[in-house]
Amino acid sequence: MVYGSDPLLSKTLSPVTKFDDELKSFIKEMFETMDNYNGVGLAANQVGVDKRIFVIDTRTKGERLAFINPEIIETSDDNVPYNEGCLSFPNVFRDIYRPSRVTVSAKDVNGRSFIVKADGLLARAIQHENDHLNGKTFISHLSDDEEREALSEFRRKNKRLLKGLKLI
Repeated sequence: MVYGSDPLLSKTLSPVTKFDDELKSFIKEMFETMDNYNGVGLAANQVGVDKRIFVIDTRTKGERLAFINPEIIETSDDNVPYNEGCLSFPNVFRDIYRPSRVTVSAKDVNGRSFIVKADGLLARAIQHENDHLNGKTFISHLSDDEEREALSEFRRKNKRLLKGLKLI
């Protein structure tokens, strides 16, 4: 797992150009990793891979999806708060305002295009994970002072993890 201020989390990721068994295997591994960490979503850069891929499972039937080369094509005008967290910033949560509805186009593991219109948690997760593909994390939506405080809280609450990874 990639944590905190790792440079890969602030990089715009590369498009997927090859739809093959290796891609299918990688996406299966992403779902397994997300499940192991009890996440709702996971982007490829969070596991160290520079590809425009994210997976989501909101635990609602029909909402376990892989998005490859996604593009958000429409959002609602309203912005609503939600107390978000992120697997790359364990134990840190902040209210983040995002549009309540979103429409996204993407490719599936076979390279076929699809469109999802979402609201609620699925819309939130799509926007959060799509941000990862564009080098943004949920704390990027905070003011500079709030972002510094969130990073400080992340380091404080995860000292043992970061020490084990030799990141502090």
